[in-house]
Parts: sequence; C-alpha cells; structure tokens
Amino acid sequence: MGSTLSNTQHILIDYENVQPKNLAALGGHPVKVMVFVGAHQSKIPFDLVEALQKLGESGKYQKISGSGRNALDFHIAFYLGDLIARDPQGAFHVISKDTGFDPLLRHLKENGVNVQRSRDIAELPFLQISAEQSDDEKLKAIVKNLKGRGQSRPRKTKTLANTINNLFAKNLSEAELDALIALLEKRGHIRVKNDKVSYRLQNP
Repeated sequence: MGSTLSNTQHILIDYENVQPKNLAALGGHPVKVMVFVGAHQSKIPFDLVEALQKLGESGKYQKISGSGRNALDFHIAFYLGDLIARDPQGAFHVISKDTGFDPLLRHLKENGVNVQRSRDIAELPFLQISAEQSDDEKLKAIVKNLKGRGQSRPRKTKTLANTINNLFAKNLSEAELDALIALLEKRGHIRVKNDKVSYRLQNP
C-alpha cells in the first residue's frame, strides 16, 4: 500500500462510453485522472490531450490490451480496486453511462468507500456550486467553468442554461438561469443574438 493521498479526487473515465469535452474544468482541483482507451480507439481529440497534459503527472491514459465485451470495464474495476487500496481516504469517480458499474460501486459504498458513477465531468460533486452564493460568486465560477471548456462551450442559450444548471446541481429556477445569462451578457462575457451565444470571457 502507498501513502494516503487524503482529499484526492480519483477520476476513472470510460472513454469507450463517454468522450468528455470539459476535462479542463478539473484544473486547480486535487485530482488524479485516468482515461481508459479501448484497444481499437486510435484517435484522441486534441482538446482532451491538451487538457490531460496540463494536469501533468495527475493525468494519464490507460490503453487496454485486448478487446471483447466489457473488457474495458474490467480494467477500470481492477484499477479502481488498486487505487482504493492505495488511498482509502480518497474519493473515487467512474465517468460512464454504463449502469453495469453500479452493483460494484454499491458494494464498495456499503464497505465505506467514497465512490460514485457520473455520466459527465460536469456532474462531479466537487465541481458543483452552491445556489446560495452571491451573483458575483456564481458568475466567477461560471466563467471559470466556461473558460475550461475551450472550443466545447455551449453555442445556444438553452444549452448554456443547462450547463449552468448542472454546475448548481440543477437547483436553479428558469428565472434564475435567465438572470445569470443576462448578467453574463451585461458584464461582457457573452453576446447573445437569435439564441446563439458567442464568447468574450474576461476575468469576472
């Protein structure tokens, strides 16, 4: 067993199942990221490669050896167990839409492991923001998240509203979302025309 990495968020991404476009949002957080790539996946988007490189030693790929049904899932399960043994106080996140992980994760939870499955990076609890914050605090967090998305920022107001609501654990009303989008535009961070959004993100 290695030394405890207390407070580390371990993120294991099922890249066959989910191709995240917002990996840059993890910057500045105490994370360890492993992207599991299928044996026949030969191309990785530049934005993902760049975001993972920026994490330095905290980000790595794991290309699986061999193919077959659930081959990648078994690799994730193995590395998840190894990480839990090395850092029992850490938090563990499997990024996948595959519900097949859930019985294993439920068993781990019953044994005191802080683990969960999320369908997207944006659903990670430590990235979500309290709806009780001031508008300025909310705006700062939204702008930081949007900057981290690079070329994958929402291009329509409805998608932008959904993205913002996900950051607040879906606790904002439609009126609150409209007000935040209006504030983003008023502060010069975005421009909205015919429901299409363009960006000029500045420091909040």
